[in-house]
Amino acid sequence: MTNLSYVNGASTAPLLGQTIGAAFDAACAAHPDVPALISRHQKIRWTYAEMRDRVDALAAGLLALGLEPGDRIGVWAPNCAEWALTQFATAKAGLILVNINPAYRLSEAEYALNKVGCKALVTAIAHKTSEYLHMLRELAPELSSCRPGALQAGRLPHLRWVITLGEQEHAGCLAFHQACDAGTPADVERLKEIGERLQFDDPINIQFTSGTTGFPKGATLSHHNILNNGYFTCEAIGLQVGERLCIPVPLYHCFGMVMGNLGCITHAATMVYPAEGFDALATLETIEAEACAGLYGVPTMFIAMLGHERFGQFDLSSLRTGIMAGSPCPIEVMKQVIDRMHMPQVTIAYGMTETSPVSFQSGADDSLEVRVATVGHIHPHLEVKIVDEAGRIVPRGETGELCTRGYSVMLGYWDDAARTAEAIDSGRWMHTGDLATLDADGCCNIAGRIKDMVIRGGENVYPREIEEYLYRHPAIQDVQVIGVPDAKYGEELCAWIVLKPGAELTAEAVRAFCQGQIAHYKIPRHVRFVEGFPTTVTGKVQKFAMREAMIAELGLVAEKTA
Repeated sequence: MTNLSYVNGASTAPLLGQTIGAAFDAACAAHPDVPALISRHQKIRWTYAEMRDRVDALAAGLLALGLEPGDRIGVWAPNCAEWALTQFATAKAGLILVNINPAYRLSEAEYALNKVGCKALVTAIAHKTSEYLHMLRELAPELSSCRPGALQAGRLPHLRWVITLGEQEHAGCLAFHQACDAGTPADVERLKEIGERLQFDDPINIQFTSGTTGFPKGATLSHHNILNNGYFTCEAIGLQVGERLCIPVPLYHCFGMVMGNLGCITHAATMVYPAEGFDALATLETIEAEACAGLYGVPTMFIAMLGHERFGQFDLSSLRTGIMAGSPCPIEVMKQVIDRMHMPQVTIAYGMTETSPVSFQSGADDSLEVRVATVGHIHPHLEVKIVDEAGRIVPRGETGELCTRGYSVMLGYWDDAARTAEAIDSGRWMHTGDLATLDADGCCNIAGRIKDMVIRGGENVYPREIEEYLYRHPAIQDVQVIGVPDAKYGEELCAWIVLKPGAELTAEAVRAFCQGQIAHYKIPRHVRFVEGFPTTVTGKVQKFAMREAMIAELGLVAEKTA
């Protein structure tokens, strides 16, 4: 065995050489009567045959609206059946689906829609504290007076169609059911012709990832990227035809739409949505009622379910497997998931949006130590190397930057050649920015982060994005955002702020300035007003010193890294 930190996922299982639409149609043809989707909160239950009819109707309807292959169409909604219909309909029509985070606020939604030039947007009316249609009317007041499909908005110059979920019709918008009914026989024929022309390397999905130096980047993914990743992810948990997979994780993220939805259709399994967003009780009720075999979640979700006052009332014996990802899993939590939730085959997965997402995953029969101390083994058909600052592969056991190569690496960041070149080198290696080690068995341990990313409750947050926003405040001269340990979310955000001379500001006013403009999980919980920041001799801010100071001030316990 080589002593170098390089592994490749040799496999006898071939890559899928299909588009998403072709894979979906194949599952529908082979298993028409198997349940495809159960959306408990909507009381929806569709077989594969029933879902295919709805997907084809929507796909033809989108073509009838004048959308062409390659056009971008956003979806801004919590988990629901319409999200899945839009995902598969856009894939069949060759439209590029743009995932808009349901937690986005005004400035974030405006940036995302304009960055990729969305021509259409499927949107919920509201969810929790997010009033999506209200925000759209604030961004585009022209929507109230235009006919559907004829939007000409100064701040959203590319957007023409706003398609709203629900039965009610809204000024300037098309109701979702109207889009599903818009297709003609000619559109149905055109849909078939498009399907025959589509190639699996075509871009089909854009997902925004926060950047360390400003605004989010649009990771552009192909059919080949995400279809295969969903397939091999669910191969690792042994998902079977007709088994039910509980998906309480968000669909806008790779966890839900790739590892969940695409993993299910490549195995003719059943997608099960417990609620619009994560709800511990609804998830427990759904697992029992639908006899789910698998469950996805970040560690905080499993902790919430295990800690629910009614946990002991539910029969979870149907569970056997699932995936925990998003942040490290405490060993005691893993033990409880295996024992109390009846999930002896639960696996751990690691990856990033730019790699579709999974690169490493533990096996269903791996030891407890492997599942809590590492992120498992390399995925099939992928390569990983750990390199030093000079780009040389380090020996096994030494820490370096994790780089991934293979079918899963994104096509690039949308309309951003410079940042694409920074991330993907000439050898097609994706530089993750994560520090990692490989042991003698090829298991990977994520040791830390090169960049300043904060993981709050499974959400990746980059401080620079928040800093850029806070710089807009007229009283703020300088700001640095860091992550500090938190018992509930893993990490919480802390902002150190230097005020302009003579300016006054309170922590409450800072948070109010963020409210409604950036996602709730990006709003700093801790705010400190300081005269300056700790720096090196050359003037580089020492964020680690700030973090240590906050840990001491708040009486926190720092996370240990390998």
